[in-house]
Amino acid sequence: MKSLFDNVSKECSKLVTNAYSTSFSMATKMLSDVIRQDIYNIYGFVRFADEIVDTFHDYDKEKLFINFQTDLESALKDKISLNPILNAFQETFHKYRIDKHLVDSFMDSMRLDLYKKDYLTEEEYRAYIYGSADVVGLMCLKVFVKGDNEQYEDLKESAMSLGSAFQKVNFLRDLKADFEDLSRTYFPNTDLNDLDEKSKQAIISDIEEDFAKGLNGIKRLPLEAKFGVFMAYRYYNKLLEKLKKTPALKIRSTRIRVPNYRKVELLTRSYVKYQLNLI
Repeated sequence: MKSLFDNVSKECSKLVTNAYSTSFSMATKMLSDVIRQDIYNIYGFVRFADEIVDTFHDYDKEKLFINFQTDLESALKDKISLNPILNAFQETFHKYRIDKHLVDSFMDSMRLDLYKKDYLTEEEYRAYIYGSADVVGLMCLKVFVKGDNEQYEDLKESAMSLGSAFQKVNFLRDLKADFEDLSRTYFPNTDLNDLDEKSKQAIISDIEEDFAKGLNGIKRLPLEAKFGVFMAYRYYNKLLEKLKKTPALKIRSTRIRVPNYRKVELLTRSYVKYQLNLI
């Protein structure tokens, strides 16, 4: 039965989310069950594309990416795919009428990771972040507002700012892996061989501005989404606090993380704030 295949596909997306990201899966569990599965479906899709360009070093990444994109286009057109991750994603795509240009922009940024190593201008940097993060936030926003275009337009800028903040925190946290393992540098006009406190602070200030705009949007989200997104915000904000306190040269040589017990503390405190209507 087709329904059985669809259920298996959705379980695959949930499994991918839980396996690849403890923080994101924890935040997703805080969403209403009315929308939770659709966020799993989006995450599964973006995670698989990202894995192709970031980790499959022993294979022909370009060929894998082209095949994945071909399968994606077929899934969106035919409303079915034998790739369970794409089958689950196409259902969410059509259910909430997600704009195709959001998917295309995401794939464009992922394709850049196949060959582009440096982002030398602010324009290149912003364009990459838009495609790799902002549009993912916008896909999720379509789900959060259940396709309501008026709400979507009202919250669009905030969702993009939050997506940018999350991505920039990832860039700062993963400096070592991106630079040494993948030979990539995303921050323009920054010498990662000699990252100083001034450069680090400039990056952090930019992220803090994005977080402020993003929080403003979180406060106006529908109840089904508000706590889960606030939980993700709290986690990334805590990670930014740790990065802020970490010397610039240490960031360049190690990966900063938030321990699982601290994530549980954040969850508890965030829930109290949510219950007291302090968000």
